[in-house]
Amino acid sequence: MKTVKTQKKHTARAAAVVAATALALIATGCSSKAGGGDSGGTGADGVRTDKGVTDDTIRIGALTDMTGVYASLGKSVTQAQQLYIDKINDDGGICGRKLELTVRDHGYDAGKAIPAYTELQPKVVGFVQFLGSPFVSAVKERIDAQHKVLVLPQAWSADLLGSEYIRVIGATYDVETVNAIDFLLKEGKIAEGDKIGHVYFEGDYGENALKGAQYAAEKAGLTLVEQKIKPTDEDMSAQVAAFRKAGVKAIVISAGPRQAASLVGVSAAGGLNVPIIGNNSAFAPQLLKTQAGPVLQKDYYVAASTLPIGSEEPEPARLAREYAKAYPDDILDNGVAAGWSAASVFGAALKQACDDKDLTREGVVKALTSMEDHDGGFGIRHDFTDPNLPSTRETFILKPDGKTKGGLKVHREAGTSENAQAFSFEE
Repeated sequence: MKTVKTQKKHTARAAAVVAATALALIATGCSSKAGGGDSGGTGADGVRTDKGVTDDTIRIGALTDMTGVYASLGKSVTQAQQLYIDKINDDGGICGRKLELTVRDHGYDAGKAIPAYTELQPKVVGFVQFLGSPFVSAVKERIDAQHKVLVLPQAWSADLLGSEYIRVIGATYDVETVNAIDFLLKEGKIAEGDKIGHVYFEGDYGENALKGAQYAAEKAGLTLVEQKIKPTDEDMSAQVAAFRKAGVKAIVISAGPRQAASLVGVSAAGGLNVPIIGNNSAFAPQLLKTQAGPVLQKDYYVAASTLPIGSEEPEPARLAREYAKAYPDDILDNGVAAGWSAASVFGAALKQACDDKDLTREGVVKALTSMEDHDGGFGIRHDFTDPNLPSTRETFILKPDGKTKGGLKVHREAGTSENAQAFSFEE
């Protein structure tokens, strides 16, 4: 398939890129050693290194949200990644070097995210986390043309495909949505000729999911009723009214947990009792303790490319125990599974790069690209050999459950629908 080149040029994003470019020009006057990285060369152990790697340390970056709209997710992801790094270091590190996680909180704000990337980029071998597809997209050209640094985004927009350096772990939002609608069809919750609603965020996340919904609706003979919202919109009354008027038989939501809770609650209160399914970002276990909790456990579902942290499978169960021990006062949610999974991918690439005697940025990226059957223990194997594709097209269907750790249980095992398998990422 062809590399995805097209990106949306929103005014805000363009402004962010201009600001970031100016900061980059300033940053070029600083040496990489000043930032803690190595200027390059071959060490006494015969291993090649450059930015972010010294004789005793491998520095990894994380750009996250600890104070903004995805603060709960960002905290879980980051703490799980620190837990992974602590485990690796306790086992002796990688290539005789300790791993060091350097974190920057951008508060889900472009004005902070882009400068944080610019500041941290010269100091690290790569990024085990970059939360927020709009921000990753804003620096994509610089990553590809100049920095050539591995970035594992905590985002699943197909707009991020096509880069050798930015690698999506899991199904992209469009494919995830195709699988979600296939689930509704296979379960007999909707049928050909029905209308289905779709609430989606403006921007990369929601609009990429919309592509999947439009594709799936056309293939199945469904009519899609679209409702675009902003991340600041938290009352879904108007959207529910539009769906009730249209007579939809099911709803897909590609938004955040707060919007999902409002959608479910308002629908139930207004007598619109239809199944609702959300993308992986449309749930948080804290919702189960709100007024929407009982309704969420009736006919609400979540599509995701990982086993939930509450799974009894060995790896999720072990991680849940260790995370609870390390962070006893914090919520156990699926961000823990996502963060650990990304860290295990990055760690596997570092281990392979060590075996190849090449811990340069180029060596780490090459090592990742050689991984065609990565199994992190969370139910899906990942193939990173083709940058033009997500690492999988498989999706679990999860269901909220207040009696399960993390608030989600498996409703349907991972699978790929025929339509998702046939879906093309070409523009």
